[in-house]
Amino acid sequence: MNLRHLEHLLAVADTGSFSRAAEQHHITQSALSRSIQTLEDALDARLIDRVGKRNELTPFGQAVVQRARRMVLDAAELRRSAEFLREGHMGSLRIGLGSGPSAMLMRPFLGYMARTFPGVEVSISPGATQLQVPQLRQRALDALVVDVHRVAPAADLVIEVLSDMRAGFICRHDHPLRQSGAAVSFAEMRRYPLASTPLSAEVSRGLIARYGARADPRQAVTLRCDDIHSLLDTVRESDAIFLGILGPAWPDIRAGRLAELAVRPALDASARFALVTLADRTEAPAMAILRRFAAERLRD
Repeated sequence: MNLRHLEHLLAVADTGSFSRAAEQHHITQSALSRSIQTLEDALDARLIDRVGKRNELTPFGQAVVQRARRMVLDAAELRRSAEFLREGHMGSLRIGLGSGPSAMLMRPFLGYMARTFPGVEVSISPGATQLQVPQLRQRALDALVVDVHRVAPAADLVIEVLSDMRAGFICRHDHPLRQSGAAVSFAEMRRYPLASTPLSAEVSRGLIARYGARADPRQAVTLRCDDIHSLLDTVRESDAIFLGILGPAWPDIRAGRLAELAVRPALDASARFALVTLADRTEAPAMAILRRFAAERLRD
């Protein structure tokens, strides 16, 4: 019995098919069948039953798969650690970014890595956190930088809080609501399109508590997008109002194109950003660069 036999068993368990498992490992179906048979002989127990055209794990097979998955992952991590030590390189980085971190980190980090660490391979995937957490667990991503409110604590996740950033309402500098110079009510804002990234349940509850049921983002937000820069472009070109972290709007605010809209009562909300990694994952040396860069950039 060796790791290759266990990998073949996992492939059959995951695909439910000897033919697809064989294709996955680039071997013939007969070779894969012999590998499974060798494993069954070594364990002196049947692992897979054929039920019609389907292949199902026996109860013992299910227990073996659970242990085998852990062993195969541990072996992969051992090889990864040895590679880092043997070759002395910084490793690659595959990063998932939430909407806020994507707006503030993606372009600057790519530029910084290209200039300072050109030998490090960097892949960045902006997107929805609920889709990225499974990718992290499947080791398709090495780390996430996301709003901590969107990640459920779990034993297999390491969640390092990086910063808190204030949220607010942003509109173009000459928006009709700014003409009086006075703070406006949420009801007055509702006369205009409200733009936002998808908001967490916690932020939604806070808005409702602050401004009433009409502030429920499910009804109040009319322009919804994961790309903050696209939302801010829309705000610059229309009467739409942006709700979210203020950081990405700072360059436009300094240039006088956008402005923070005073609202009564004032919005009391912030986003807490965190670096999320797997507890048992061997960390590439380049991860320290991301950690430091994100902590420096994600701040008010």
